[in-house]
Amino acid sequence: MRFLVNISRVLVGVLFIISGFIKLNDPLGFSYKLQEYFSVEVLNLPFLEPYALIISVLVVVFEVVLGIFLLIGYKPKFTVWSLLLMIIFFTFLTFYSAYFDKVKDCGCFGDALKLTPWETFSKDVALLILILILFYGIKHIKPLFNKLGLSVAALFSFIACLAFAYHVLMHLPSIDFRPYNVGANITDNMTVPDDAPKADINYNWVFEINGKQEIITTKGDYPNVDGKYIDVTTEVLDPGYEAPIHDFTIEKDGQDFAEDMLSEDNLIMIVAYNLSNSEPDGLSALKEMTMQASKKGYRVIGMTASGPDVQEQIKTTYGLDFDFYFCDETALKTIVRSSPGILKLKKGTIIQKLHWNDIDELEL
Repeated sequence: MRFLVNISRVLVGVLFIISGFIKLNDPLGFSYKLQEYFSVEVLNLPFLEPYALIISVLVVVFEVVLGIFLLIGYKPKFTVWSLLLMIIFFTFLTFYSAYFDKVKDCGCFGDALKLTPWETFSKDVALLILILILFYGIKHIKPLFNKLGLSVAALFSFIACLAFAYHVLMHLPSIDFRPYNVGANITDNMTVPDDAPKADINYNWVFEINGKQEIITTKGDYPNVDGKYIDVTTEVLDPGYEAPIHDFTIEKDGQDFAEDMLSEDNLIMIVAYNLSNSEPDGLSALKEMTMQASKKGYRVIGMTASGPDVQEQIKTTYGLDFDFYFCDETALKTIVRSSPGILKLKKGTIIQKLHWNDIDELEL
């Protein structure tokens, strides 16, 4: 039993630390995932949506410190009970999500590793088994340090996690796992190679034939059937290759200017998914920077999901002399974890990406 407990202790502790740290690196991104769970379509808890960021930080900090507590042997009963309650809740949540097809990606490993809903549920079941081993063999969890050493290590890990969360919120994630990371070319990440695997989809056609409904399955072609068409549904057997970026546009008046903008030699892109919710201090800081960028030959554009009326109001209020273009809100949230955020591009390649707090670091 001692051997099983020690193995489980290491596996659970390391996994909780890795999973928690990835989300701690991007708590804003995890808060977007929580908002998805809190929505009416999933858990129907919309009153929690305004608190998603606070909950996100608390959950991921707790996840990391529990992993550390387990490895160092700090307060075993508290740690194992906390792990057990947490994994029971998340196992239920991931089963609900997978069975009812509510959320396509749980966000367990942020943008670093995408898991299907059933893969996520399977991972949680495996963790539940390991934590139950710890629960029944809790007496074999021995501390690595003396009481003072454990207290110091526990306090230091908690403070370090909070400090790191604050840092990435005030700047940007230290590690960027998204397809809009510095050095990435947006055009390349939107391109599907000619030899990429195609989606494998079954089309289930419902016809009335001789007074009875029958289902005829094809790969897309309309079946040659002597009967009355009723309905058709699709079944994705294999999604095939999907470009890392597939929802990016630069639209204005119904026209997409992405190809033209991404061919610019010097482009400054101001991203604010919702102008009404953007930081006022950040919007105020844009005027001087964008004026300097324009003088040095940069083309400056704004990217938002807000409507024309809000765009004009913000431009007037903050004295901004550049045009805003439309892009999907989810895509803009993915591009940069700051509102506003600043990107410098050269022919579609991201050269620099900044939180508005770091606007002075923009290299023009």
